[in-house]
This record gives sequence, structure tokens and C-alpha cells, in this order.
Amino acid sequence: MGADRDQGATAVAAPAPDREGPGRLWLYAPGRSAPARVPVPAGARSPGRTGPLEAVLFDRDGTLVADVPYNGDPALVEPMPGARAALDAARARGLAVGVVSNQSGVARGLLSGAQVAAVRQEVEDRLGPFGVWTVCPHGPGDGCGCRKPAPGLVLAACAFLGVSPARTAVVGDIGADVDAARAAGARGVLVPTPVTRAEEVAAAPEYACDLPGAVRLLLYGPGDGEGAV
Repeated sequence: MGADRDQGATAVAAPAPDREGPGRLWLYAPGRSAPARVPVPAGARSPGRTGPLEAVLFDRDGTLVADVPYNGDPALVEPMPGARAALDAARARGLAVGVVSNQSGVARGLLSGAQVAAVRQEVEDRLGPFGVWTVCPHGPGDGCGCRKPAPGLVLAACAFLGVSPARTAVVGDIGADVDAARAAGARGVLVPTPVTRAEEVAAAPEYACDLPGAVRLLLYGPGDGEGAV
């Protein structure tokens, strides 16, 4: 989240060793420590909800774990309150779960691919397994189609999981997460934090006060502190 908000076309002084061209994103499959570098999907937006929910994709920083700007240190991974319970509830209902994450620290030369992978492993150690991770390693000025609010990460995760975006929800803490869901034809749920902008909250189609609330909303409909804006 925070460190990966768009700040304009930030220039990179020297390309990082793991710098990726704008046409590919990083996809981490279960049991694989290294990512596959896959083409950014260019699929059309789904027409809307067409059946029961099959998958939930979560933003990483500020949603699943505390937002540490450009974090490459597994020791700094701290799950957000209720994250494990929320994920376990989704898994218990048979939903696929995945992560969609902007990591512009790679393009900025602040993170290596090995560091991204190490943090990913620590998140899984703390929160359990995910069916897929899709990561945008580009910067705001790279012109890629995967950096949220673009839909590429969501579309790639859905394709890997074999689910329709129309049967997928995206949960995140900023407007770019909800906008990426909308652009892909998925359902977007905002879980605000103190750094979420007021206009992002106002524009969110659905919201919850925390991660367990977001999953309850998706499974059972709105309760106290959650619902449609």
C-alpha cells in the first residue's frame, strides 16, 4: 500500500538487477520459490457477477500485513489484526485465496527478487498457503498493465486459479485495489486504515472495518460496520 501509491513518473537512477520490462509480471505458484515471469494479460472486463464467489485476492501491504515501505526483511512482517482468521474462514468455505501486490521497490532499485520472495515466504508461514501470488515489479512511470489500479495482477491470478474475475473478490486498503478489481470485472472490498484517503472510502462500492468483516461480507452479506457505500 502506502509506499506503493502512485507518486508520478518516478525515475530510477540505475536499473536494478531484477528490473522487469513492462510486458511481464511475476507469478508465484505454490511450492515454487522463484516467480514465473508471465505476460501481462490484456483480457476484456467481465460483464459482472455471473455466479457464486470462487476466489478472494488480497492486497499485501496494509491489508494482510502491516505496511512497511519497500519491505525486504521477513523479520518485519507483522500480520494485520484478524488476518489469519479471515483467511481461514475463506479457505474453510472452499474459496481459493491469492495475493495481488504492487512492489515498485524492485523498479526503484530498493528490493531484489530474492527479498520479495523471502517476504512472501514469511507471509505464508504466518498466514497459511495461498493459491497464487501475482506481483507487479514496475514503477509508476513504467507504463505496465499490471500495476494496480490496472487489472493485470487480478486477471493473471484469476487465469492461474482457473476462475472468472466475475466470481472473484479483491480486498485491499486503498482505492487502487478497488479500481483494479473494477477494471478486471471483479468485486472490490475496501478495508480502510488510518492512511486510506477519505475520497477512497467515499468511492468504495463495498467496505468493511477489518479483514474478518470483509470476509463475512463476502460470505454472508453486510453486518455492523460493513456493507455497500
